[in-house]
Amino acid sequence: MQQIQAFGADYDEYRRDESRVQGEAESISFPTTEDEVSAILSKLTASGTAVTVQGARTGLAAGAVPHGGHVMNLSHMNRCLGARRGGDGTFYLTVQPGVILSELRKYLANKTVPCTGWADEDLEVLEQLYAAPTQFFPTDPTEASACLGGMAACNASGARSYRYGPMRSHVSALRVVLADGDVVALKRGEAHARGRALTLETVGGRCISVPLPAYAMPASKNASGYYVEDNMDAVDLFIGSDGTLGVITQLELRLSALPALTWGVNCFFMDEKSALNATIAMRDRLPRAAALEYFDGDALDVLRSQRERSAAFSSLPAVPKSYAACVYVELECDDAGQAAADLHLLGDLLDQCGSSPAYTWVARTDVDRERQRFFRHAVPESVNMLIDERRRTDPSITKLGSDMSVPNERLHEVVALYRDTLAQAGLQSAAWGHIGNNHLHVNILPRNAQEYAAGKRLFARWAREVTAMGGAVSAEHGVGKIKRDFLRIMYGDQAIDQMANTKAALDPQGILGRGNLFDEDELDAAVARAKGGEL
Repeated sequence: MQQIQAFGADYDEYRRDESRVQGEAESISFPTTEDEVSAILSKLTASGTAVTVQGARTGLAAGAVPHGGHVMNLSHMNRCLGARRGGDGTFYLTVQPGVILSELRKYLANKTVPCTGWADEDLEVLEQLYAAPTQFFPTDPTEASACLGGMAACNASGARSYRYGPMRSHVSALRVVLADGDVVALKRGEAHARGRALTLETVGGRCISVPLPAYAMPASKNASGYYVEDNMDAVDLFIGSDGTLGVITQLELRLSALPALTWGVNCFFMDEKSALNATIAMRDRLPRAAALEYFDGDALDVLRSQRERSAAFSSLPAVPKSYAACVYVELECDDAGQAAADLHLLGDLLDQCGSSPAYTWVARTDVDRERQRFFRHAVPESVNMLIDERRRTDPSITKLGSDMSVPNERLHEVVALYRDTLAQAGLQSAAWGHIGNNHLHVNILPRNAQEYAAGKRLFARWAREVTAMGGAVSAEHGVGKIKRDFLRIMYGDQAIDQMANTKAALDPQGILGRGNLFDEDELDAAVARAKGGEL
């Protein structure tokens, strides 16, 4: 069995994730099998030791940042375990949680899925997969270095979620080790709640009664707290649970056929209102759009500056200063004729919304689309570099990145909220993200501790007003430790208590993911209620 090791200086990098938040731990392990995960958790539960589960640590909500106790890092659980084919011809791939998204993409594109130790029937399905049109996994967070288990833990999405939805809709089965080392094996469609009461049978033969919260989720893109609805599938409870209910040790992924043709179009606008109007029109009239992404004028300014300052960004196209906003459209089509027709329709929409087909950058080849992808990913990378530079002067500051969404009809309203309040506070910002889902990452770029504090106050205000619009405080990054106060704003005290009761039913000592979703006192109160039989 993999040993539990003291958390020394050699493991310093495991104190943090991409949120730039740092934590502390006393021990660490790197299990390679489910049996090892189970044995480690059994030992830690016996001593009441808190456990933080990690993958590739690409998260932005500090969900993988340790809060004392033990770090269980799953990056060594990186094997592909098997394949099957559904009755409708759909292919499914079973993986361990440490498989990296970029590696999965290479395996599928190159038809080189590692298959050592697979059963004969799985190998036969793999041959069928290779003979079929190329398959892909649609979920596409910005960090392709994310691991599949971590993506499931926060219900990751990304640009293509506009067409394909978030991670949840592409996971068909899970194996989860609970805090005491017992295992739950779940297949979509086999275990459902009755109303808001769920009963799970473990591999060890126990039946666990799990009360589900009573709240209604918003009608917008949402990764805020536990997914709940009447008669829900048990698989969905664990996806997006931020490592608080169990440790995912195996995932079955539903694959999709790669589109025959993909074209990307950057559409530039002279003002933001025109860009928002165009987005609304595109949603109605471009059914083959897989992604609708946004970059505001401040984000374009960051790119212009970075292109001038750094040789690494010199390949970025020169963006005229007259352009004040950009909407990126990704079209997935059956052939070039269909793509050309969509491109013509897009040109008409731009004319109607105050832009022009002349103000576009169309990428038809893989090389051009890769350059476009670099353009999109250069924005958050450049902002992170800017903040890292400022932190050398004031280490107390970090970037403040929002992750909120609203229903379709509120797009103009929420953007006006951002603009008005940022101007009132005098804060520098840059906004980008998934405008097709009314989900913008508004990033406040503080220069000092005072601006950092002002930015945090502004985020709390946005959480209240976005909630009032029927939106979500976290649309794709999960809640982790950074946004748990926003979760209370969104759902209220009673709902948070109900969520804590759900956790206590599956983790009676409250050792998993401490600090994620709930503060310590809140979680301990739920644990006490569970021990007193009050759930």
